[in-house]
Amino acid sequence: MSEKVSQVDAVIVSDYGKGFVSNELLSLVRKSSKFLAIDPKPSRLLDYSEPDLLTPNRMEALELAGMSRESRGVFPALQVVESIFNIHSPEMLAITLGGEGMLLAKSGNVERTIPTAAREVFDVSGAGDTVIASLTLALTAGQSFEQAAEFANLAAGVVVGKVGTATVSPEEILSL
Repeated sequence: MSEKVSQVDAVIVSDYGKGFVSNELLSLVRKSSKFLAIDPKPSRLLDYSEPDLLTPNRMEALELAGMSRESRGVFPALQVVESIFNIHSPEMLAITLGGEGMLLAKSGNVERTIPTAAREVFDVSGAGDTVIASLTLALTAGQSFEQAAEFANLAAGVVVGKVGTATVSPEEILSL
């Protein structure tokens, strides 16, 4: 695995809770000094500390922050962000909020919330995967966190407008 990691600019770890992702794998990637983006599965109790990018959805963010997933009403953004940065120390945090867009935080501070780019939603399958892949691509290509998030938001907006797990092409993004 370390040979493969040495050949790339970034590593995306999407933990689906199937047992492939382990603390040993995360440690190996951290030691490589490669850009590390993690889409966590908080119920797995793995060491998700110190990634370059952490991309939980709303429920995962609450869990990572040690808060109840049962929270209804207004998302406690400031508390969640503060707690996640204190516990996991990501460089950047992008919390996907479904129809409410994406919350961006850096250095423990909320930067902004980007409204969703989706026009019509047919299927949210793969939206989180699209976000982490697009963010990682843009960040490793030299874009700012905010620019990368805008790009990822556009890509996810295209994907949720399709039925089933889908992909997005450069042409589809450029046409927006």
